[in-house]
Amino acid sequence: MKVLVLSITAGQGHHQCAMALIDYLRSKGIECEMVDALEHITPLLSESVAQGYLLSTQYSPSAYGGFYRLAEKKGKPSAKVSLSRMAANVLSMKMSKYIKKSNPDLIVCTHVYSAQMVTEMSDIKAKTIGIITDFTIHPFWEDTDLDYYVTASELLTHQAIKKGIDAKKIKPFGIPIQEKFSKKLEKSKAREKLGLDDKPTVFVMSGSMGYGNLVKHIRRLDKLSMDFQIISVCGRNKRMKSTIDALQTTKTIHNYGYVDNVDLIMDASDVIITKPGGLTVSESLAKGLSMILMNPIPGQEDRNAEFLLNNGIAMMMSSTCPVDECLYQMLSNEWRLKHLREGVAYMGKPHAAKNLGDFIIENINS
Repeated sequence: MKVLVLSITAGQGHHQCAMALIDYLRSKGIECEMVDALEHITPLLSESVAQGYLLSTQYSPSAYGGFYRLAEKKGKPSAKVSLSRMAANVLSMKMSKYIKKSNPDLIVCTHVYSAQMVTEMSDIKAKTIGIITDFTIHPFWEDTDLDYYVTASELLTHQAIKKGIDAKKIKPFGIPIQEKFSKKLEKSKAREKLGLDDKPTVFVMSGSMGYGNLVKHIRRLDKLSMDFQIISVCGRNKRMKSTIDALQTTKTIHNYGYVDNVDLIMDASDVIITKPGGLTVSESLAKGLSMILMNPIPGQEDRNAEFLLNNGIAMMMSSTCPVDECLYQMLSNEWRLKHLREGVAYMGKPHAAKNLGDFIIENINS
């Protein structure tokens, strides 16, 4: 069997999801290849989309959110008049030639743009799977027609059906994450590996690009009378890291830039304070972490936050309930914390990559 995974460089979650599945399939002897669909068509377009996504979400998130909400309200389009499908049709022509030459048995799309392209390739014989990497169904998935759709939770099935996806095609395996997030190390041992004190630990993470005002949040946390230590990860935001390094605080802060051991940090932590990106949420759920959400990007991250809050598995800070109040309420209410942790354990899908990989091996004929 040969599997071709088509991703898009717009945020890192799509590639991380793709690699998690590829790693598992390769461990079972399956031939896999990953291609950035836009990069293959034209590197300039790929760079423009990636930079456009980053700039819009960082500097004009309200505009991005407005576009997303407009797409949500558009209703199911006619195949002939959908602008997104027209664009996908044009872009798919070059990609189609590559796919015919590669001749895969299965095409996996981890981004809706690549799924739209594949939908327009009527002469492709391979089976197709789309992986929806959020806890919602992006409205553009309505413009696709694949053999299967992988969702983050069975609780999204009703939403997917309303958006026109056949119930028989929906596979709620969860968002594939790296195997290291499916394993857990005892907190005291994880803290020892990181050189931390063995005490309650709060993990504040801004994401790979260093979004969010971590400095303000850490200052608020430092004023809490509770005894805990803070791990801060600033991603590639060097200015933020320098500012936090210079803070005068009463609590111990272990501050890092970009790291590759988030799984170990999660094992050492009791609570994570983070943006509600689909992959980060999936990793946190797999590790059993209580979550306090911050700064969701208007659009799919808003919807991720809604899903988590409505299902009682996270709290979210706001201007009237800042991070210190969220953490105080979470840790002071034993009943709430117990049910929060039970909900997280119930909702987590640490073996999503394995379950999807096994499904592919058992159901996709070479």
